[in-house]
Amino acid sequence: QVQLVESGGGLVQPGGSLRLSCAASGFTFSSADMSWYRQAPGKERELVAAITSPGGRTNYADSVKGRFTISRDNAKNTVYLQMNSLKPEDTAVYYCNAVGIRFTRSSAPSRYDYWGQGTQVPVFS
Repeated sequence: QVQLVESGGGLVQPGGSLRLSCAASGFTFSSADMSWYRQAPGKERELVAAITSPGGRTNYADSVKGRFTISRDNAKNTVYLQMNSLKPEDTAVYYCNAVGIRFTRSSAPSRYDYWGQGTQVPVFS
């Protein structure tokens, strides 16, 4: 059973920091490209940060460059999002996403796209 479980969200004041975690299970984490998305009230879901596998190349939305850092620990099947200098406009539900190719002996390779349940990050005084 595939699971992506986010944690670490919560109320934070502007200028503060939070570290989100996403614990993965049920698939080969080390082979998956992992991302963090967010969705603010009344807005579409947007990509915040991504990290590839292998290689660990990273990509960030312009709005978070220099403030957020995505990382992964393949030994712990976990991806992180360190968020610093938080702003009210960072307020959103943050989602973990995993994308990759599933290989099995009995069928052709197939793409998978998994989502976590989300964790809320309200940023206000």
